[in-house]
This record gives sequence, C-alpha cells and structure tokens, in this order.
Amino acid sequence: MSGYESFTTVLARKDGHVLTVSLNRPERRNAINGDVHAALRGILELAADDPEVRAIVLRGEGKAFCAGGDVNTMEGGGDEASPSPALAVRDTLSAARMIDMLLAVPQPTVCAVQGFAMGLGATIALLCDTVVMAEDAVIADTHVNIGLVAGDGGAVLWPLLASMGAVKWYLMTGERITGVEAARLGLVLKAVPAADLDAEALRLATKLASIAPLAARGTKETLNRVIRDRIHLLLETGLLLEGATMVSEDHKEAASAFLAKRPAVFKGR
Repeated sequence: MSGYESFTTVLARKDGHVLTVSLNRPERRNAINGDVHAALRGILELAADDPEVRAIVLRGEGKAFCAGGDVNTMEGGGDEASPSPALAVRDTLSAARMIDMLLAVPQPTVCAVQGFAMGLGATIALLCDTVVMAEDAVIADTHVNIGLVAGDGGAVLWPLLASMGAVKWYLMTGERITGVEAARLGLVLKAVPAADLDAEALRLATKLASIAPLAARGTKETLNRVIRDRIHLLLETGLLLEGATMVSEDHKEAASAFLAKRPAVFKGR
C-alpha cells in the first residue's frame, strides 16, 4: 500500500513516473470543501516524498475541473454556518495555505481543465506549472460575482500570465474565458479538443517526467520565486480586503441569490 488509496474525495493513480491526481466530487462539480483540501494536501505530501513520482497531472472527475469554493457552505446551505469574522479569517488563511501547498510540490505539475475552472478552481489550475484546457472549457475568477474581492490567487497569478489590461477586465467582471481564448492570452499553454484533453495532459507530464529530475525540480523552484515574490507584494492586502467582503451584506446577498437562482441586488455595504 502506497497510502494514496486511503483518500476518496481526491483520487491518485500512478502510471510509470506520472501520478494522476483527480478531484472526486463530481456531484458538486469538484467544489472545494475541507475534505477535498485535506485529501489534496495529503496526496501531494505523499507524492513529494515518493521517488517514483517525477511529474503530476491534476484533473477533475466528471464534467468539470473545479467549481471553486463550495457555495453551499457560504450561507448555511451546507455543513458550515453563515459567514462570520472568524470564518472569514479561516477562509482567507485557507486560500493562502492552498497557494503555498501547490507551490511547494517539488515535481512539475500539469493541469487538465475540462468543463470549467471557477474562482478557487481557476487559482488551483493556474498554480500548476503547465495548464492545458479543452477548447470549449471555460476559466474565470468569479470572486466579484459573489461580492468578494479577487484578492488571493487571481490577483497574484493572472498579472504574471496575461496583460494587465486584460487581467483587470476579467478580474473586475468575473467574465468567463474559453480554452481557446485563455491560450491566446497566455493564461494556459494550449487548448485541445475535449476528447484529447486527458491524453495530451498525460503526454506533457510524461515529457516532464523524462527530464533529469534534479534539473526539472530546480528550474521549477527557481521560477516559483517570481510567484513567491508577487505573493509577498500582494497577498496580505488582497486577503485582508477579501476577508472584509466575506462579512459584507453584498456577499450574503450574492450567496442567497445564487442558491435561490435569482439576480443579486447589491447595496455597497
């Protein structure tokens, strides 16, 4: 037993030197809750110490890569209470831990995005070293759509990948971007037909796994210093402002409107 088999909300399978990690809440479009976060952390920690793993593919089961944070937990619709200052602090710290967790993985990572990657799901995807999307998949940082400041991974990663003009528009509107457009903007490496997505992600990971491991890991660690520098510049302010909006009336209204499938009415407070 390698230990990977003990997880259920995230699955892991080794194929030679490639570990395929799959978010496994298809009934919730792989939305992130505490169980998924803990399972992903556990698998990545095992992988970091596994000499057989030289590259990692991250994907989602079902029709979507990741719907982001589980909105059903935002307004008491799930297993957590309504937003409070304490929960806001917890959630912003959780986002910071997710970023650090994915940056700390020593092996090169490839993300395969099918369906959509929203909010935290987009951040998780873009934290991977290489991202390939289905042509008809969509990616978006949707924080503003639920009344939140896009202050965590979006603010850090998107300006490193695309022009500031495009980034400001997409982060301030939450508009969706197709795989084809994401590749054109430089957010992802390439877009491929949906039927070819998993095979292409495995091909890219196999290529990375064939590189001398110390060289690949060292190059990744060096380049990740650019991201860590950007984190030190932006993340404290971004998470503070995001945490403030987590306890705003507008955020509560956005969560209520989402669950009731009605337009939100924002009051700026």
